[in-house]
Amino acid sequence: MLLTGAEIIIECLKEQGVDTVFGYPGGTILNVYDALYKHSDEIFHVLTSHEQGAAHAADGYARATGKVGVCMATSGPGATNLVTGIATAYMDSVPMVAITANVNLPLLGKDSFQEVDIAGVTMPITKHGYIVKDVNILAETLRKAFKIAKSGRPGPVLVDVTKDVTANKCEFTPMAPAAMERINKYTDKDIDAALELIANARKPFIYVGGGAVASGASEEVRAFAKKLNAPVCDTLMGKGVYDGYDALYTGMIGMHGTKASNLGLSESDLVIALGARFSDRVTGNASKFAKNAKVIHVDIDNAEINKNIRADVALVGDLKVVLSELIAKMEQKSNPEWAAHIIELKEKYPLKYDDSQLSCPYVMEEIDRVTKGEAVITTDVGQHQMWASQYFHYTQPRTFLSSGGLGTMGYGLGACIGAKMGRPEKICINIAGDGCFRMNMNEMATASRYNIPIIQVVINNHVLGMVRQWQTLFYDKRYSQTVLEDAVDFCKVAEGLGCAAIRVTTKEEVAPAIEKAIALKKPVLIECVIPKDDKVFPMVPAGAPISEVFDGDDLANR
Repeated sequence: MLLTGAEIIIECLKEQGVDTVFGYPGGTILNVYDALYKHSDEIFHVLTSHEQGAAHAADGYARATGKVGVCMATSGPGATNLVTGIATAYMDSVPMVAITANVNLPLLGKDSFQEVDIAGVTMPITKHGYIVKDVNILAETLRKAFKIAKSGRPGPVLVDVTKDVTANKCEFTPMAPAAMERINKYTDKDIDAALELIANARKPFIYVGGGAVASGASEEVRAFAKKLNAPVCDTLMGKGVYDGYDALYTGMIGMHGTKASNLGLSESDLVIALGARFSDRVTGNASKFAKNAKVIHVDIDNAEINKNIRADVALVGDLKVVLSELIAKMEQKSNPEWAAHIIELKEKYPLKYDDSQLSCPYVMEEIDRVTKGEAVITTDVGQHQMWASQYFHYTQPRTFLSSGGLGTMGYGLGACIGAKMGRPEKICINIAGDGCFRMNMNEMATASRYNIPIIQVVINNHVLGMVRQWQTLFYDKRYSQTVLEDAVDFCKVAEGLGCAAIRVTTKEEVAPAIEKAIALKKPVLIECVIPKDDKVFPMVPAGAPISEVFDGDDLANR
């Protein structure tokens, strides 16, 4: 059938099973929006308040569902406004396709109105990028984009289409999406080497990252841990892969990881990294990371092997497949002395906070209790992000969505909207600090426009909390540009954007506020006012090994 390029874009989206897109129209992409208008009963478009919000929403949709998220923007500033969201997705290996339009082909390279080389701009932060100048290759390009986004190690792909291509016509033949193959490059020899290390280990420790989520390997990770009888820690990206209530779970590892995880892994004789990349926030001083341990590294991306930490055995492949093979071939282990020692560490160094007043840890525990742990939690970046990772028990993957690699302030609200669109049956709650909320709080208008019943919790300590914590500990309390004492009223802002708002100042008000927000079935902001000097512990100083983790008690005793 003869279709315009704009119609081909819509047909390709339908082919790929896309039911929701996030974006903002403009001059060069008008043909695409006109075609979308005619298919609004098949593809729902969410008009965000800003293109950055569209990118974060597509990212949140992808993380919550496992599908490819889609965002769209016009040329020039519309396209560049997607950049932070694309980079966020790239750093955390999130499958996303960003579709932008550019000026007509004869105007390219002439500094035309709203012209920007968005493919060039995003080259370092995408798995691949295209600029389509011929309508005859448009469908093929879009199909490649979706395949690249979700295959192997997932990530964002950009497709930039000139405006004349969206108007030109060509023959279009529908095609079913290509079947996805699991990539495996390891050998039987690699499996045997891993099994030998496992058999000889007396103090094994499992370290789980975001690759376990992408692979859908939660069941295999749990079965592997049980058969090895080894403690399990995770990263921000790996939350929920392993049950947060399980006896083998020791909590998060790294800069704000638990003492049980940081000290336990530092004492181990075998570290088994499952879909993790040994980020600097995990390893601390890499030269001193688990220095007495052998390392088995399982990852689908060969580029991650030996990049930060040298592996004794590398298994390059899909984690779900690799673990299935290891489980089938390994013998049941017990390691009773090591198991007892880890239990002792957990009992000796539990997470704790000052419960005499309202705090973010208390809020997270109440959210966990009221929602019975079934909520999808999104976060922004800072102290609240760490508290949200520490004090809510994640029992399933794709229920904690946070910007880990890029650390994007302003990520969470758009991501929460995307998550709710993808999983409408879930209670979706964004946890933000007051500094982060200011970044993209205009997306509350998006939630109210479509009556998307998200809950936005603002942890308001009137400061940039994480930066202030560093200023307190390492900069002799010189609070340069981190105090946010001003006349901004977040409840009035939310109400002005069409949402309900509740202010909480005491512990007793927290649970009723959460229950009311859930019952309202509309977008609600809950502002929780906490002390400005609450700190996230445990903590590892920058550049120190994770074995030097300290908490508030250690600080008081120095």
